[in-house]
Parts: sequence; C-alpha cells; structure tokens
Amino acid sequence: MNKLEDLPFFERWFILGILLGILAGIAAIIFYELLHLFEYIFLFEFIGMSYPRPIGEGGTLSFTFITGRYYLIPVSTILGGLISGIILYTITPGSDDDGTDTAIKSYHYFQGKIKWITIPVKVIAAVITIGSGGSAGREGPTGGFAAGLGSVVADFLHLSPEDRRIAVAVGVGAGIGTIFKTPIGGAILAAEILYKRDIEPEIIYPAMIASAIGYSIFGSIFGFTPVFGYYTGVFSPIRLPMYAILGVFTGLIGVLYPKFFFWINSMFKRLRIPNQVKPAIGGAVTGIIALLAPEVLATGYGWISLVEFEKFSAFYSPVLPVVVIIIALPFLKIFATGFSLGSGGSGGLFTPGIVIGAFTGASTGLLFHEFFPSQVPDIAPFVIIGMMSLFAASGKVPLSVIVMVTEMTSSLQLLPGAMIAVGISYLISGNVSIYKSQLPTRKDSPAHKSEYEVPVLERLRISSCKLKDLKVSPEDPVERARQIMEENFLMSLPVVDELNNFVGVIYLRDIEKAGKNKVANFITKGSSYVTPTSSLASAMDAMNRQKSRWVAVVESCKSQCKFLGIVTLDAIDEAYNKEISTIKNNS
Repeated sequence: MNKLEDLPFFERWFILGILLGILAGIAAIIFYELLHLFEYIFLFEFIGMSYPRPIGEGGTLSFTFITGRYYLIPVSTILGGLISGIILYTITPGSDDDGTDTAIKSYHYFQGKIKWITIPVKVIAAVITIGSGGSAGREGPTGGFAAGLGSVVADFLHLSPEDRRIAVAVGVGAGIGTIFKTPIGGAILAAEILYKRDIEPEIIYPAMIASAIGYSIFGSIFGFTPVFGYYTGVFSPIRLPMYAILGVFTGLIGVLYPKFFFWINSMFKRLRIPNQVKPAIGGAVTGIIALLAPEVLATGYGWISLVEFEKFSAFYSPVLPVVVIIIALPFLKIFATGFSLGSGGSGGLFTPGIVIGAFTGASTGLLFHEFFPSQVPDIAPFVIIGMMSLFAASGKVPLSVIVMVTEMTSSLQLLPGAMIAVGISYLISGNVSIYKSQLPTRKDSPAHKSEYEVPVLERLRISSCKLKDLKVSPEDPVERARQIMEENFLMSLPVVDELNNFVGVIYLRDIEKAGKNKVANFITKGSSYVTPTSSLASAMDAMNRQKSRWVAVVESCKSQCKFLGIVTLDAIDEAYNKEISTIKNNS
C-alpha cells in the first residue's frame, strides 16, 4: 500500500477527511460538555439564575427567567475573566486571538503550524470566560480546537505544508459546522472564511467529508434537531423591499461590531497593567451591562429562540421595558462582547454576531409589523435573515452564513429574501471584517505567493535591454565572421541578407577549417529569435536551446524577419540587476 502522502488528492483527503471529522466531533463534544459544566458552576449554582437554551439543545418556549442572586452577575464575570486571563497569559502569552482567527493566521503565514500547548489552554480559558457569563461564542474555540488537532495530526503523519494548511482550514469548518449542527455550511465556511472576497475550492471536498462525520458523531449524542428549531412560515415576495432595508441596517451595524471590538482591543493593549488582569476588567464592564440586560450574558442562543417565536414575556430587565430591550440588545451585545473579548478574554466572535443580527432583525420586524401588520404577521423571518445578513457583513462569509443559518432554522423558503439582505449588507460593509487575519483574495496570501508572483525575467521585455549590432552577410568571407567572433568572445554570429532580414546562424566550429569559403556555405537556418516585446525569460530559453550567449532580435516576423540586433546574456543580466535595484529602493 502506498504511503498516505503518495495517494492522489481525493483518495488522500477522503481518508484524512474522515480522521479530521472524528477529531472535530470529539472536540465539539468536549467543548460543549465543558461549557455546560462551567455555566452550571457560575450561572446556575453561584448566581442561582436561570438561562434559556435554544430549542435544538433542549430549550423550551415556556422559559421563565429567575433572577437568583442577581447582584452576583458582575462578580461571576470578573472571576471568569480573571481566571481565564491567568491561565491564558501565564501559559501562552500573546495568544489572545479568537480561535478561528488563529487558524486563519496559521493558514496564511505559518504553513498551518499551531502550537499544541495553545489548544487545551484556549479551550479551558474559553469555557471559563463564557461559562461565567462573558459575552462570547463557542464556535471560535471549537473551530480553533479542531484546527489545532488537525495541525498536530498533520505533523504526526508527516504531511506536506500544503496538506497541513488544508487540515487546519478543514478543522475550522468541521469544528464550527459540528457544534452548530450545520455540516454543509461548515464545509463552505472552511473554504470561505480565509478571505474577504475569495474562496479556497480545494478545501471544500475534505471539509465536506469531515463536517459530515463530525456532525454525525455530535448529533448522535445531542440530537439532530436544528439549533433554533424548525421555521414553518411561508415566503412572501411582498416583503423583499423590507428585507433589503434590513440588509442596510445589518450592513451598518455589521461595520460597527468589528470597529468597536478592535477599538476596545487596542485600548486594552495600551493599558500598562498585567495582561492577566485585563479580562477581569472587561468582565466587570460586561457584568454591569448584564445588570441592565442579562440577555447579553454568555452565548445568548436561547434568547434567539424566544424572540424568534415572540415570547417577549420571557425577557427581563430591572429597568427597561421589553420593547426597549429588544431594540437595545444589538448594541448592548456589541458592547458586552467588545469588553469580554477585546480585553483579552477567550471566546468566539461568530456567535455574538449571530445574536446581534437576530435582534437587529427582531427590531426591524417589529417596526414593519407596526406599520404593515397584514404583510408582516410575525417577526421570525426578520430574525432569521438578520442573523445571516449581519454576520455575512462583519465576518465576510456570505455564502456559508446563509447556508449555516438556513440549517440552524430549517428555513429554506426564506432564501430569496436572505440573498437580497446579505448582498446589500455585504456591499455596505465594504472591507471591514471581524477577523483581522483574513486577506482580500488568494493572490494576497503568502500560501499562494508562488502561484501569483510574476518573476522579474517574465515581466521585463527585450526592449529594456541594450542590443548589439553584430552580424555578417551570406557573401562575407568566413574569415571576417571568425574575426568578429574572436573580438567579441562569441562562438556564433547571426547571418543577415542584403535586405537586413535574419536568415540564420554561423558557428565557429563549422568554419575553423573552412579556408576561403563564403559564409553562405555554412549557415544554420531555423535558429531561435525573439522580438522587442518578448520577455527576458523567453530570451534565456532561446539561448539555452541553441547553447549560445546571445539570441537574435527581430521585428514581428511574418514573411520577413527584420534584424534589429542581438541581445546578450550580459545585457539581460544588466537589465535584471537594474530592475532589482529599483524594486529594493521602492520597497
């Protein structure tokens, strides 16, 4: 049997896809169980409050909020931030990126290499941050967990750097697709999340295999019900303009989300205090915001299910009316996430984006319901499309997020409206992304540098070189040809007729014992030539073919080839060095 790396691409990645899918399933199970454990410790036991689950994870629409020891919310988020900060910055200082962003950076810049020690550290730090109430997502750590395992396995199997990069990207998609129960979306996400406006097509096949396996393992334990249940409404083309307006709103807020996050992040980086303490400060601010609206705590997925089905009585705030909570939640969640993660806490940025989008959609849906109650009898489609269009804008993943949210809500009928809203939000958001390591296109990635780089010799033209006017005519005596060759240290010369047309080459080896013959008797025809627009690489190839230090330069050759001169290896070397010097001076 051939070694794994020697197998053809599809056979190799079918096997590796299965292996990575198993690892993604295990990673998702471990993270899911650990997260629930720490939620139980902090939210349910320490604070004594209740917290909703989404329908697909055992939640119900009859949820009632229990305040418990409400005043302990900031204490919980501070403790969680402090513990996770100590773990994260003591063991792996400098690794404060979202797990997904770490994998993206690894793909582009480090050939898929991820330090194994960062894997358990980030997982523990993330479950403590989120479990204590920090506003963050579980997808980033899970995707980073699976990506890290993919990198480790690639090293263990001695795979090539290219295969290791693929393994990391596949791990991200399979991990996220598994814990979200979105295998198709996860496979597309693996290929799309690396760039702002491009895709890695070769990743889709192995990601498809891995996501299917991971989803099957995770679902076999926790069920296959979509995370947000089943949407049973109908699509109405009349609402398309409304979805377009929703796309404008989510596009604008989709810009605010990453800009605010990076602003908070830069502010905390400037603080001259130990990094271990910073997440506790962020946790304190998050806890204070949660006193106003506890809906910002943790992932917030359960609240999406409740607002989708208009269970407004389940929402709680000691001072704000329900309608104000719904309208304010997109902004409160942005603030809470900015301080929870921007301060250096560990967790994902995908889930908060989904929550922000859901409540932006809910607010927009309530507005349209107020003015057009017959056309908008319920807000569920706006909640669903809001999720899609906001993170499509802030995460630059329009294709995968449409598929993922469709899988999470079983809302295939809403696709036309979703596509309109996503297209508009993506357009409005421009180049802004929540993932700082995303690059614009494959051309910009160091992983593909050799594919898109145009070598200097390919770019430079013969017209940039100095030509020499060395030649003989068929009627010249061979002695003249020999003399010119010796004077110029050449072993051959071009032969040009009376009309200055290039007709061939005469070689020194052929005329060494030629006596008083004419050049016409020793012409080798069919020799290579180039034109002024030919590249220097083409000239080098021609010299190699005829084993010469020069090649004839002619005008565009049709019936006749007008001779312009010869370009020598020295002239090419001079032009090349001049260009390299210019590049260095401009860089």
